[in-house]
Amino acid sequence: MKKKIKILISQPVPGNLNSPFHDLAKKRNVNITFNPFLKIEGETVKNIRIKKISIPKYNSLILTSRNAVNHYFRICDEMRITVPNSLKYFCISEAVSYYLQKYIAYRKRKIYSANNSYEDLIEIMEKHENDNFLLVSSDFIKEDFISALDESKINYKRGIFFKTVPTNLEKIKINSFNILVFYSPKDIDSLYHNFPKFQQENIKIAVFGKSTEQAAINAGLNVDIAAPNKKHPSMSMALDDYLSK
Repeated sequence: MKKKIKILISQPVPGNLNSPFHDLAKKRNVNITFNPFLKIEGETVKNIRIKKISIPKYNSLILTSRNAVNHYFRICDEMRITVPNSLKYFCISEAVSYYLQKYIAYRKRKIYSANNSYEDLIEIMEKHENDNFLLVSSDFIKEDFISALDESKINYKRGIFFKTVPTNLEKIKINSFNILVFYSPKDIDSLYHNFPKFQQENIKIAVFGKSTEQAAINAGLNVDIAAPNKKHPSMSMALDDYLSK
């Protein structure tokens, strides 16, 4: 009897039962395992102080994720900083802006939402060019966004409030999988952090995004499956096409 193909995806288990990966597993009769290769760790107050980030001097925040929201308010709490009602919030999406309700009275604050686009966010912020912006960031952020901010008229400082670090994958038998799926360059870093002697051999590598593909190539891996592109706008579609051959 032919063994089932085993796929390891470097993401958490989807909360949605209608995930395309569940459909893919049934359709192609494959085993799909989800295991995040990365986790979020909050930056310490000590490091915030070392980097001379004076939080009260900024009257506007740039928030590109829920993690940014959580760790901004965590640091303020730990440093006993009162967040002023006059603070402006510039969010990458409505999902992030609505998440602010966890910490503030949403309707009474100045909150601006972009349409999940960095270009749109910068366009909104440029209408407030006299503000002092604090970009609440992780140690890993799209370089295109930073370049666009640098080229804009926006007066901002990047503050690293949290970082992305490898998870412990010692319980994973990496060589037992036929396909490994990566979503960020840091996933590749985590692979070699956990398995420094990893050899690809017959394992197929799937990547999402150009930067992830480049990181895989730089690590000496052969990329067999890539998304998104015109033919495969999603990873599930790219895997489905590969498995159909």
